[in-house]
Amino acid sequence: MNRDPRTVMVVDGNTSMLFYLGMLLKRLEYHVSTSRSAEEALRMMEETVPSLVLTDIALPRMSGINLLKRIKDTPKLTTVPVILITAESDPGMKDTCLRAGCAAYLGKPVEPGALYRAIQSATESLPRENIRLSTSLKVLVGDGTTLGGGARTEYATAISEGGLYVRTLYPLPRNTLAPISIFMGDHEIRAKAVVLYTFSVGAGPFLEPGMGLKFVEIGEGDRKVIQDFIKEQLTSDLTPAPDLNP
Repeated sequence: MNRDPRTVMVVDGNTSMLFYLGMLLKRLEYHVSTSRSAEEALRMMEETVPSLVLTDIALPRMSGINLLKRIKDTPKLTTVPVILITAESDPGMKDTCLRAGCAAYLGKPVEPGALYRAIQSATESLPRENIRLSTSLKVLVGDGTTLGGGARTEYATAISEGGLYVRTLYPLPRNTLAPISIFMGDHEIRAKAVVLYTFSVGAGPFLEPGMGLKFVEIGEGDRKVIQDFIKEQLTSDLTPAPDLNP
């Protein structure tokens, strides 16, 4: 079943960072609204209540911590989770924010994986641990030693650090353990994965036939290659620059 889209309000006085976070969240399949000040964010929330607020601590006038306190003191907003982000390294700041009721406290630059996990934890009853990226990667399934016969070439249409979805008209049965090779740029990632589920044509979250696999054996180096690939795909053209017009 498709996950219901969530709306995240991003509050940051830096227009470059606002754009970066907004685009990153859209690529993570969230609806996004943006504001450059706490005061504007509060006005916007009088009309529409977001699923979550992501705010910098250092805002132009009212700080992110004070915005958090205002949200928690407003009856219709009190259940809205707030994630605070900061470039500061004050060790006492995190404790202050957590005592004020923030859902998470993250440092800048914000890592996509850490941000995704924090939002999932704050908004979902069954939070996902890893980012799932839509893609198209050549995959070799099987090696002739397991059910399904010889190795065959397929394509993965989604991948995460924990597994992948392989588009195929010939999915392996559930619980089958299969060796796979994933071709990612100059890297060939070899792993073993178990089939968790299969879909026929027109079914499933991707409306395409195939099977979802979970890695059960994969080297840490190969897992890091996948992690870096996902981050690169999400952020390669989104490097935030200094805001010249705060």
